[in-house]
Amino acid sequence: METTNSLSLTRATAQQSIKNDLRLNAAYIDGDWVTVEASESVSDHALYDPNTGEVIATTRLCHSAQVEMAVTAAARAYPSWSQTSVGTRARYLQAIADTMEQQFDKLVALSVLNNGKPIAEATIDVGDAITCYRYYANLTIEQETWSKVSTDETGIRLLKTYEPVGICALIVPWNFPMVTTAWKLAPALAAGCTVILKPSEVTLLPELMLGNILSAIQLPKGVVNILPGAAEVGAAMTSHPLIDKVSFTGSNSVGEKVMRQAAEGIKDISLELGGKSAIVVCADADIDYACDVIIGGIFTNAGQICSATSRLLVHQDIAESLFAVLKTKTETLKIGDGFAADTQMGPLVSAQQLAQVKKYIDIATEENLHCLTGGTLLARQGYFAAPTIYTEVPATSRLWTEEVFGPVLVSATFADNAQAIAFANDSKYALAASIVSADEHAALEMARHIRAGHIWVNEQQIVVPEAGWGGFKQSGIGRELGTDGLSAYQKSKHVLLPS
Repeated sequence: METTNSLSLTRATAQQSIKNDLRLNAAYIDGDWVTVEASESVSDHALYDPNTGEVIATTRLCHSAQVEMAVTAAARAYPSWSQTSVGTRARYLQAIADTMEQQFDKLVALSVLNNGKPIAEATIDVGDAITCYRYYANLTIEQETWSKVSTDETGIRLLKTYEPVGICALIVPWNFPMVTTAWKLAPALAAGCTVILKPSEVTLLPELMLGNILSAIQLPKGVVNILPGAAEVGAAMTSHPLIDKVSFTGSNSVGEKVMRQAAEGIKDISLELGGKSAIVVCADADIDYACDVIIGGIFTNAGQICSATSRLLVHQDIAESLFAVLKTKTETLKIGDGFAADTQMGPLVSAQQLAQVKKYIDIATEENLHCLTGGTLLARQGYFAAPTIYTEVPATSRLWTEEVFGPVLVSATFADNAQAIAFANDSKYALAASIVSADEHAALEMARHIRAGHIWVNEQQIVVPEAGWGGFKQSGIGRELGTDGLSAYQKSKHVLLPS
């Protein structure tokens, strides 16, 4: 009974926050909420609870008129904001983090309600976002205003400094609301850029709280503008002549469109796209621990992670034992409402994403893949799919080569490390990888040869703000987080002087 009351209060917290805190039918432009008026081209947009499939709120999405207003506001704010001291910008970033901490419970509850994440995962997300704002507040202070590059024999001095890249269009996905926003917004503000932010229209609720936070800390008007919108808004942002940089996280198909749109005007661009990451389990691995790492890498956030290690490579000597343990552990996962304290895997984010997973389950059936466990949608309210594992999957399978973005794991065996490396690298994606081995030296040697931007060795998919994030091949262009993340919003400037 105590658990039920606690859960009821948590869901009630989110619903009360929608009623009292959020400005639906509005965009945050020039430091204030601007109503998006209904018209023939602007209709109500429903937001859903993935746990139940029920509508939890309706809003209106922006269109090109709001984009023009927001870009104008950002352009007007840029000259002043770009010249603020790093100390001033750092104080605003710390204030965002402080205010998020004050609103912590509401942000977690809104994420669970609108995204479907289990409470434990949503709690980590909000904490990660706060940490990211604090990291860039500190990093921008540490960066020297002028650094001495060299002095040659003639006595000429060469100095280096950094300037903000300009007005930035930031487009973030639905799978990690607040987190991906922080990855882009924190370094952009730290660098001195002004911003137009488009959160996903699927998971608007936790993102809309940001406007209130920016008003509460009295961030100068126009520095950040938030436009809830669909593809029309994204296209208007990325093609606008006053936008200097576009940063996009999402699918490859949309990323290609963004890149084409940003080409007009030669905009700076960062793309964080898809993945089909491998996890390699070596012959000497602890099987029980390896299974925990495998499960964390594919079933966290119901597999809706760009870095999800969705291709499992197991040494042939331990394959039979590992799959027996993995099957048992997977089938005992607690799947349910994100508000339930014991839930380990929640629903997919939307009916559309559930249909996407079903499409690949149907393909697996057509390809006659061996299903170790799962392979079904769950017959219950909400957008739930069973955690699914296929074994002995050939490299020609669409499930092996294409990103499912759901709780679906494909696997194969290997004979030696060279073969494992070859299998891991045989993908058009190269975002991340995991290695589980008792021999750290051998694992690090393997990591040198696996082409991926981020590799975990004997660890769950922990992401820290100090570590740059991004991949090779078709997993994207550029890096986020770390010093690379700040550099993505800066341009270096060199000044040559006599001694």
